[in-house]
Amino acid sequence: MSVEDGGMPGLGRPRQARWTLMLLLSTAMYGAHAPLLALCRVDGRVPFRPSSAVLLTELTKLLLCTFPFLVGWQAWPRGAPPWRQAVPFALSALLYGANNNLVIYLQRYMDPSTYQVLSNLKIGSTALFYCLCLRHRLSARQGLALLLLMAAGVCYAAGGLQNPGNLPSGPPPAAAASPMPLHITPLGLLLLVVYCLISGLSSVYTELLMKRQRLPLALQNLFLYTFGVLLNLGLHAGGGPGPGLLEGFSGWAALVVLSQALNGLLMSAVMKHGSSITRLFVVSCSLVVNAMLSAALLRLQLTAAFFLATLLIGLAVRLYYGSR
Repeated sequence: MSVEDGGMPGLGRPRQARWTLMLLLSTAMYGAHAPLLALCRVDGRVPFRPSSAVLLTELTKLLLCTFPFLVGWQAWPRGAPPWRQAVPFALSALLYGANNNLVIYLQRYMDPSTYQVLSNLKIGSTALFYCLCLRHRLSARQGLALLLLMAAGVCYAAGGLQNPGNLPSGPPPAAAASPMPLHITPLGLLLLVVYCLISGLSSVYTELLMKRQRLPLALQNLFLYTFGVLLNLGLHAGGGPGPGLLEGFSGWAALVVLSQALNGLLMSAVMKHGSSITRLFVVSCSLVVNAMLSAALLRLQLTAAFFLATLLIGLAVRLYYGSR
């Protein structure tokens, strides 16, 4: 298995075990994000500003990647600081920032279910940019695996989880009496296409940048998250009146910020030593974790669509990473 395929060639068992553990941890953190956010809700709503959570997450990432330099675990490159090499990371931060904000605006032009289903198109856009920018051709087997991954996401979004109150055996809750109808506007469709393209481009561009530069990962993270903090600080300040930076935060919210920050650092390592395709599989596999935690913590019920999605994810992993 090559680096382009998402593997780590020539690793001994201890390093391969650490790599596998890192991917499993990232999968668990991705999967835990939505259930943890649900546990943050007070009276049915999240009590803090989303921009506050994003800004605090970027700040935490910056502090964590600065720590190795402060304690001497990572040496600063000799000579003048390589600031010219830092500038390209501004585009990465801008692309990620644009994507995070597009997710919010998309909800105005379509219902959440339509968004969840159609957003799986970013798997295809990531694969497209991966082939174009990194000049790596996917085999027919790998292409089929990514199609299965998209299908798994659609199955899961279409009904992998269900509120027990919506089942025929029990009375429907008041909130479900008049559910939001499926809809998408032409502008929403256009924004969704832009969202998927930016998602794929941001992932592949960051991977290309990290692999081309001969700099330590900690230093590259320092550049990336410095721009991320500055960008999100501006977005938070320009977001108009609302709760303060820490207003409404609880222990669950702090856990959301910390887990997302750690996951961001893990994903940086994946981009540096693995590939954007590996990241797609991590995100898709996290659906299984998300469903299991939602069933355990939020008492949601797993449906046949969840088990079909799990089967498709397993087949996709086998096709893409299995022996050829």
